[in-house]
Amino acid sequence: MTSTASPAPKRPYPALGAAGTVAGREIARLQGGYLRDESAAVAALARLRRGVGKGAGTVPDLWGVVDTADLYAPGGRDEAGTVRAEEAVHTALTLWATHQQSRPLPMHRAGGHELGAAVRELMAQRSNDEALRKRFVRVGTAGGMPVLATRLREIVLLLRQEDIALDYALLAHQLDAWSRADGADAVRSAWGRSFHAYRPRAGQVPADDSFQAIDAGADAGVPDLKDVL
Repeated sequence: MTSTASPAPKRPYPALGAAGTVAGREIARLQGGYLRDESAAVAALARLRRGVGKGAGTVPDLWGVVDTADLYAPGGRDEAGTVRAEEAVHTALTLWATHQQSRPLPMHRAGGHELGAAVRELMAQRSNDEALRKRFVRVGTAGGMPVLATRLREIVLLLRQEDIALDYALLAHQLDAWSRADGADAVRSAWGRSFHAYRPRAGQVPADDSFQAIDAGADAGVPDLKDVL
């Protein structure tokens, strides 16, 4: 009997770049060790969590925790591009380490939720918490990487409470794009699309019609994400 594989999730980018590839590989390695309660991986996550919101390379204790050599491959990016990729990988890994803390399930899932869809799922579990939507809007309006990382951490802490995972390889790829000229607009658009495209799973129906209200931009006090993102 022949089985047909499910189609891969649609992505706003055709493939991951160096930042997403390195982040996905290193997180998968550490995540496996952490879930097996290996002392080296547990210690690495504790060290990574202390780097949230801080620049890549500015915390000496993190030097050598992850292998980022591929970002410096000869013939690759220029220096500015390498710095962007390094910051993206650092931010993604430190956020994931925060997300994974004390959780028995993997909080990075390749091909899993993009940021907007994860926020929408969390809203479904919390009766469409308007305060959460405002936090998401604040993420979309962040300026530089330090502010963006801080606001993403606020979302990640909430996702952790409900064991809602993210695709952190994709997030690293998008954080790399965010720092390029005009890249932030493309990432905001992708996050906004994934937010609006999400629908609750079977048996996870919201208690009211506020999903429809969000899509219609019914709350005049907060900009609709279609406008902000």
